Amino acid sequence: MAAKQLSYALRWRYNERDEARRSARSNPVNAATLSPVNFVARVASTAILVLAFALSICATRAGAQQVSEIPREEIVANLAAGRVVIAVVKDGIVIGTVEDSIERGTLPPAPVQMSAERVGIILGADEWLSPVTQQDFVRLDRSLPGARGQFLGNKGPTLGGVQAHAGAGAEANDIEQIGQGLLQSLNGVAEVLHGRVDLPAQEPIAEMILVDYLSGYGPEVWQASYHIEQEEQAGDYWATRVLRPAYVQFWPPEKKDQRTLIEFSYPPDNAPAPLLDLIRKRDPRILKIVGADPQMQDVMLQLTDGRSTSLKAADTIQFLRAALDAIAPPKSVETMALISPDHGFKWILAPPPEVEEHPEPQTPRPAGAPSLAHPPSH
Repeated sequence: MAAKQLSYALRWRYNERDEARRSARSNPVNAATLSPVNFVARVASTAILVLAFALSICATRAGAQQVSEIPREEIVANLAAGRVVIAVVKDGIVIGTVEDSIERGTLPPAPVQMSAERVGIILGADEWLSPVTQQDFVRLDRSLPGARGQFLGNKGPTLGGVQAHAGAGAEANDIEQIGQGLLQSLNGVAEVLHGRVDLPAQEPIAEMILVDYLSGYGPEVWQASYHIEQEEQAGDYWATRVLRPAYVQFWPPEKKDQRTLIEFSYPPDNAPAPLLDLIRKRDPRILKIVGADPQMQDVMLQLTDGRSTSLKAADTIQFLRAALDAIAPPKSVETMALISPDHGFKWILAPPPEVEEHPEPQTPRPAGAPSLAHPPSH
């Protein structure tokens, strides 16, 4: 993919021959004669995955959120796109996000409070809804607070190291429970996705960033990445499932690693230059906000040298708010939050309230009224 945005869209409209395609899975001879109907595949720079499903079942309850019945129409997945910047400092964890509004419908990757000490952030395919009724079938970020996110005692992570997979034999803990809840929500939609999704190699369909301050353990930053796997059943009919998430722990870092900014971007392809790189290269936008302020100069120096844990949260917040605002795309949504060991979660810059879009109710068609299926007789 040449553009930084996720550039693919698949469209599959429900029609009568889709039922025949489904039954043809058990009849290879007939399946070979089937041709797709009303199928359009296009590659375009877009932040929306347009996915239409041929559905004959109702998705089951997924984690703490139930996936609504999917109608026989297109399903749209809106992306949470942008960058997430995290600084672990002396007296807390500062989390800043910037939306990359690359298409209408893009969602800001805002922190979601899961407890007093933990937030979760969704990147990628976040909101799955009907473009006709605007009904949400799955909204991953809204499901996070109930995604079995309680702590299991004051113990450290048990995933078996900095990088581990959920099936690697490590004992399940609170991180894995949240990851499993999100997996069930995604699979509730994926089980009825039968069009080919042509994602770039190693690109996840969604990511979850977990940031917390565990009592008796300290700061943690985890990333869970969700990839899909598809198997062709017959013709252009595919079975889709979301794989168990791959977990990577970014904090605490290895002893050899610097303690500085952590950053995530979505879409990952052609992501913008990380803020830390801009700081180290003395980007003019960063130098402008630092100016002659000795306190801001010290923050920049400590981040460059990998000593973020020597900084105070108040100074880091001032620096990051100005730096992220300087590099943010025009009119993008920005957020910032703080998790401190003494006071827990607190908004520094909360996201604006979402505007709920409600489609106008349609007047029921009178009995016997003419339609395309039943034109008036002359």
